[in-house]
Amino acid sequence: MTASTNNVASRLADTARTNPDGLAIAEPLKRGRDGVYQYRRCTFAELQEDSDRLARGLLNLGLQPGARMALMVRPGIDFISLVFAMLKARIVMVLIDPGLGRRNLIACLQAVNPDGFVAIPLAQAIRTLLRRRFPRARTNVTVGRRWFWGGTTISRLRSQPANGFQIAETQSSDPAAIIFTSGSTGPPKGVLYEHGTFVAQVEHLQQHYGIQPGDIDLPGFPLFALFNSAMGVSTILPEMDFTQPANVEPQNIIDPVVQWNVTQSFGSPTLWNTVGRYCESAQVKLPTLKRIFSAGAPVPPHVLARMKQVIAVDGDIYTPYGATEALPVASISASEVLSETETLSRQGAGTCVGTRFSGMQWRVIEIDDRPLATLDDTIEVAPGQIGELIVQGAVVTPRYVTRTDANADHKITDGDGFWHRMGDVGYLDSQDRFWFCGRKGHRVVTRKRTLFTVPCEAIVNNHPAVYRSALVGIGEAGNQRPVIVVETWPERRPSTTDEEDRLLAELRQQVAADTLTQDIVDILLHPSLPVDIRHNAKIFREKLAPWAAQQLANTGSTG
Repeated sequence: MTASTNNVASRLADTARTNPDGLAIAEPLKRGRDGVYQYRRCTFAELQEDSDRLARGLLNLGLQPGARMALMVRPGIDFISLVFAMLKARIVMVLIDPGLGRRNLIACLQAVNPDGFVAIPLAQAIRTLLRRRFPRARTNVTVGRRWFWGGTTISRLRSQPANGFQIAETQSSDPAAIIFTSGSTGPPKGVLYEHGTFVAQVEHLQQHYGIQPGDIDLPGFPLFALFNSAMGVSTILPEMDFTQPANVEPQNIIDPVVQWNVTQSFGSPTLWNTVGRYCESAQVKLPTLKRIFSAGAPVPPHVLARMKQVIAVDGDIYTPYGATEALPVASISASEVLSETETLSRQGAGTCVGTRFSGMQWRVIEIDDRPLATLDDTIEVAPGQIGELIVQGAVVTPRYVTRTDANADHKITDGDGFWHRMGDVGYLDSQDRFWFCGRKGHRVVTRKRTLFTVPCEAIVNNHPAVYRSALVGIGEAGNQRPVIVVETWPERRPSTTDEEDRLLAELRQQVAADTLTQDIVDILLHPSLPVDIRHNAKIFREKLAPWAAQQLANTGSTG
């Protein structure tokens, strides 16, 4: 690749040339008297020019290619323009989900040790108060009003001329971003994204799903839509708290879809559960939506079925599989799930995540909790046998730059290349589809056998009162006591002790009747399972295990 095509920002320049007046971004402001949202708008040409100005302004501050800048700006035109500006200037943006919580957020920033902050006033104020933790943060840009700290503002950066700006010379292996994992299975880790990673992601998504210039996207997760503009796709930002997708107001998704004739949208499983239930009860149809994406956790079939009835007749829902370290790896459609794999999943076969993207390689190896230095240290298992998944490809990130000790646990050297250990367990079927059976760290190892979360939970989830459940283990691996923790649908929550006893008896009978779960005796009810902030979908089993142990201790149950 040439230097320009190694940088995904060059694709924005191409789009601005071919479709200068096309809508790049629409950012909601407020609803008018007629109840319709008013928007701040930006064309592709305007986004190209604005990001050129910002890139030149950042470089004129003395920042050099490779400098790390924490980007803490709310989703909107400013945010997306700054992303492209940093890519053009080859400044490494540090992206941290604010939903990680203040303590994790500060710890992540301190570990990265950025050269500065491009941030809203509140973040700059906190940075100033904690400035001893960020000794290198001497170049700071405020997006909004600057108060009692130094540095410049985004308005001043925009005073720079845009004419003649050229994208910095870029190699595929040059660092582009540091993006943190969700922290759902341990402290968040800073993942290094190279420029080539972003280019490969755009190519994979565009080619696999047939995304075309002129498509209109409504992102329920901002990072997924960062490169819409590089694909010639319009971005319509919804009015929502992106850290709480489960609590989205359905009308704030439905109204812009209708107003803008949105053709595709990404959201977490909990977002589409909320929107789908509303659409079903209100008999809402969204016929312009031909493509829905959902990821972050296995998407329940009932969510797929509801949304399939809402969108275009020839549309579909896709569940791309991957992780912060490697995305996308595989994909499956709702049509395939509902017509084939759902039945097997209900019987405890795991969740089929589909076939791998073109150019991706994967293997299932024997489960091992130790570091594996080279591929020679691995043992590949036969199709149908549960093991841990390893992947290789252009979208697989090379290393962690914080908590670097995790590199030994997650990377396997293979000659000049490497494989990434996904941390997921499952198996490949005869069609080379991967069936996800849970996280490696969440498996429960008893004296008799190993239990995997997703297959066991599927048996429990078949009960009509169960919304979701979680298998946890109490005690040391090899002698763990398995416990199922259940969250019911709100309308099926027991209101009396008798109702609770009746439900638990039904669940115990259901569990005992299946060979996958017959060893599980203990079942507990929980009002609302703890979940991750990013997608509100990944269950924090690490928090549930001590809770379950305490509950059983309170009842005098010793197993």
